[in-house]
Amino acid sequence: MPLVSGSEIFKEARKNGYAIGAYNTNNLEWTQAILQSAQEKNAPVLIQTSMGAAKYMGGYKLVVDMVNNLIDSMNITVPVVLHLDHGEYEHALECIEAGYTSVMFDGSSLPFEENLAKTKDVVKKAHAKGMSVECEVGTIGGEEDGIVGTGELADIDECIQMVNTGIDFLACGIGNIHGVYPENWKGLDFDHLQAITEAVGKDVPLVLHGGSGIPQDQIEKAITMGISKVNVNTEFQIAFAKATRQYIEDGKDQEGKGFDPRKLLAPGKEAIIKEAKNHIDWFGSADKA
Repeated sequence: MPLVSGSEIFKEARKNGYAIGAYNTNNLEWTQAILQSAQEKNAPVLIQTSMGAAKYMGGYKLVVDMVNNLIDSMNITVPVVLHLDHGEYEHALECIEAGYTSVMFDGSSLPFEENLAKTKDVVKKAHAKGMSVECEVGTIGGEEDGIVGTGELADIDECIQMVNTGIDFLACGIGNIHGVYPENWKGLDFDHLQAITEAVGKDVPLVLHGGSGIPQDQIEKAITMGISKVNVNTEFQIAFAKATRQYIEDGKDQEGKGFDPRKLLAPGKEAIIKEAKNHIDWFGSADKA
């Protein structure tokens, strides 16, 4: 199945009360793991790259070709969206031309009026090619590709103005952060989420960034209140590193040809498959393809 835009599948998720996993990829094995998990769970999925990860892998065009080729060679039949995560303006435009099917323009660090103006331009150019657009109001806590946020709550009026640009889904701060959550984290602000939902309309898909480490019950509650896309990266990175470290600590890299990178990376890949499947179950998107 060819890559699809996120517009319709996220509208469907919002309408029917489930969320779709948005999983960052960092290399071939990660991409294979994400696709395999989605196919086995019969779930739509969004594969996304940060600007840094795309550069590490060889550029946006390489990512497009890799994902398309894997969809073909792995006989993937579930809907797959290829998305730019936290992209600066020029990077969003580059991905529109490179063949991504969805982009996030993150202008949250800009003055709001500039953020709004550039969002309108990205929406115009992306929609002309049938691509979906995500944008952010305020900043999400933690760090993502050098963009640092303190976890503020999104301004309600700014949320309304951003949705009115024609974006397809809105990322808005509700106390969530990127990276590992500190022990004193207060949890998601559900009252603020409810206020955003009521302000922008109950048919607008909302995005929960920093999905790694949020308790399952909070994620499930957020989904009932409008969250239709949940971003996960750190949790997979930790699982990948743990499995790889265990392989080496067990001395398996010194047994026969255990040093072969295909064997060395295999436990990490299996860990991602397990995590991705678990999250698909949490999000309620299994058998929704």
